[in-house]
Amino acid sequence: MISPETISRIKALMDEASVFEDDLEESFILGGGPGGQKTNKTSSVVRLSHGPSGLFVRCGETRSRETNRWLARRMLAEAVLARERGRKSEEQRRREKVKRQKRRRSRRQKLRMLADKHAHSEVKALRRKVDPE
Repeated sequence: MISPETISRIKALMDEASVFEDDLEESFILGGGPGGQKTNKTSSVVRLSHGPSGLFVRCGETRSRETNRWLARRMLAEAVLARERGRKSEEQRRREKVKRQKRRRSRRQKLRMLADKHAHSEVKALRRKVDPE
């Protein structure tokens, strides 16, 4: 359940982003993921479309339809503000970081990395103590 203070903050964010209720088209979709049959059978996922900006968001973070409605409004307002300000949202940056981390190295990068490791191991081998035989 979302508190009245949180709802008022979301409304203020929507006003700042010039997102008005009249411009929103709201639809409800069947949920999915963890939560079992109850989640898969109920239409608790909210899809908001904002006509003037052409953006849409989909929110199914909780099992509560009402909570998802407000979370979707917040996500949409943040997306509109991020587009206006010309910078990427925190969520986009996080997704891109994960994508970079998962990306495979090219063959040339891999060979260079292995060569650097080999050179470093040779330097470390020179630091070993010498046997007094």
